[in-house]
Amino acid sequence: MRGIFFIVFICGLVVSLSAKADAEQPSKDIFFSEALFYAYQNEYFKAIVKLNTELGQYYLQDEPELDPFHYQIGQAEFSIGDLELSYRMHQRAGHAIKAVLEGNVSEPVRNRAAYRLAKIYYNKNQYLNALHVLQKMTDDVPADIVVNEKLLRAQVYISTGKFSEAIKLLKEIEDEPEAKGFASYNLAIALIQNNEEKEGLAQLDKLGRSYSDDPVVQALQDKANLTLGYRLLEAGAPLEAKKYLQRVRLQGPFSNRALLGLGWVSVSLGRFDRALVPWKILHQRNETNELVQESMLAVPYAYSKLGLHGKAAIAYGQAMDVFGREIETLDSSIRSIRQGKFLKALVSKEVQKNKDLLVNLRDLQDAPETRYILQLMASNDFQESLKNYSDLAELRIELNRWLDNLPVFEELIRLRRLYYEPLLPKIEKQFKKLDSRIKLRLQQRRRLDKRLKSMLISRRPEYLATVDERLALEQIERLEVYLLSHPELKTVEVEGRIRRIKGVILWNLNSEYDPRLTQAYEHLHELDEGIEKLQKTYASFVRTRQAATQSYQGYDLSIRKLRTKLQEDKRRVSALMARQGRFMESMAIAELDRRRKRLEEYQVKARFALAESYDRASKQQQPQAESTTTEDQK
Repeated sequence: MRGIFFIVFICGLVVSLSAKADAEQPSKDIFFSEALFYAYQNEYFKAIVKLNTELGQYYLQDEPELDPFHYQIGQAEFSIGDLELSYRMHQRAGHAIKAVLEGNVSEPVRNRAAYRLAKIYYNKNQYLNALHVLQKMTDDVPADIVVNEKLLRAQVYISTGKFSEAIKLLKEIEDEPEAKGFASYNLAIALIQNNEEKEGLAQLDKLGRSYSDDPVVQALQDKANLTLGYRLLEAGAPLEAKKYLQRVRLQGPFSNRALLGLGWVSVSLGRFDRALVPWKILHQRNETNELVQESMLAVPYAYSKLGLHGKAAIAYGQAMDVFGREIETLDSSIRSIRQGKFLKALVSKEVQKNKDLLVNLRDLQDAPETRYILQLMASNDFQESLKNYSDLAELRIELNRWLDNLPVFEELIRLRRLYYEPLLPKIEKQFKKLDSRIKLRLQQRRRLDKRLKSMLISRRPEYLATVDERLALEQIERLEVYLLSHPELKTVEVEGRIRRIKGVILWNLNSEYDPRLTQAYEHLHELDEGIEKLQKTYASFVRTRQAATQSYQGYDLSIRKLRTKLQEDKRRVSALMARQGRFMESMAIAELDRRRKRLEEYQVKARFALAESYDRASKQQQPQAESTTTEDQK
């Protein structure tokens, strides 16, 4: 259900693939590292929000290549899809699949993500989608998931009817430590489904006789023995069934069913006294368990078969008392659920102190609304619904926190405006001066460049004169003009001296034209370096001025839109949470009502059996009473 909410932006399996991939090379971006930090703690919502925010800011930059985030943008884009998979966003699986299967990442990383995507599809009972994703994987599977990938592939094959392929895979990994127990049990199921029942039962027997100190594997061994025991009991082989049922641990998750089965094995053999041993052990366990409640009828049944009708009557009476109390508790539970206490208990602080809902729910107070919670939790649908409801509750808290933070941002913007607005006029004045200087220098540079380019076509030596040479030529020109207006001063000697000086200068200009032109170009390049520095200073100044103004301008409309969006999202989350809550309540009420009807049936059976036991006990005592009276008369 989480996947249908775009507002979230985005079975806790493992930490994010992107986090694992990037752990090998440290992140150069502090915000990307922060997102990975949350991903490592399985807080995928926070990780997605942080990473989405960073990606949005990155793409809005004028020069994103200058951001350190630029070096990891590909991995970040991939990580978004991967984190969405971790957060079970199935409605946005298209984005995730594209990121996983078409992203610019290495084959091992792509295969790891494809494996996780297939596992999510498998857990959602979308077996064909899981098979499709698995078929896209290449042989370059990371070593740490090779066995798990084969196990998942085999489970998908079993679910899609490809039993032969599943058997082949499971035989390859049966002895692998990572798949110990799981591969054997699934292999037995595949063999049975493939009409190889004899081999499948032998496989179950092999698993049931194996040894392991792993609690999970031990539970699988118990399940294998239990399956074999009940199968043989139904087939009319109680002695063989007893052997397997006795292997089941007394404290395991399947012990109640095994104890009940052992009792019926003894009944099948006509040993009602032996049936009392496992049934009495079961009788002493939690009264809310359905198997325990069934044993409350089985024990007096065995007494009645042994002719102990008095004990049977007492036991039936005790069972009726228990059934009556439990029916009242169930009625109270249903009323409590309808009053909303059940949902409050599920999102209480005690339950939300960490993400392990199954562990926390065991610690809930034994109130009417939570008395049967562990039995309800046995349903996968209920667990998924509970996770969705819990996530919606967390999302609502986040939305409230964001709404509470908006006034803080508004106050921060107000303080920035008060600080920067008095400074901006002075900055603007300095900016105009700098702008004028840059324009002048650029204009001078363009003029020089144009003149030098024209000198490549037509020689203009006078343009390359030094300051002294230019001053000397100007003085000679003034002397020539002066002599024209004063001819009495004009002599051969004076004219000769002027021509010699002018000739030397022009000779130098013409003879040194090429070196001087080359030197002019070198000086022009040096000028370019100075202009480049000036432009950098100008750009830095512009960015600083923009940063100052943009730190408080243009946010009012954005904040109003965000506030409206958050309020709308909050209403939507509340509506979805109410709908999900009603669905969970209806699921819980339906389960409790089923339990109530079952107890009422037990109560009716116990009432009739009690009457019959009393009747038989009375008939049993009547001959004894008559014989006692006869003896007294004698």
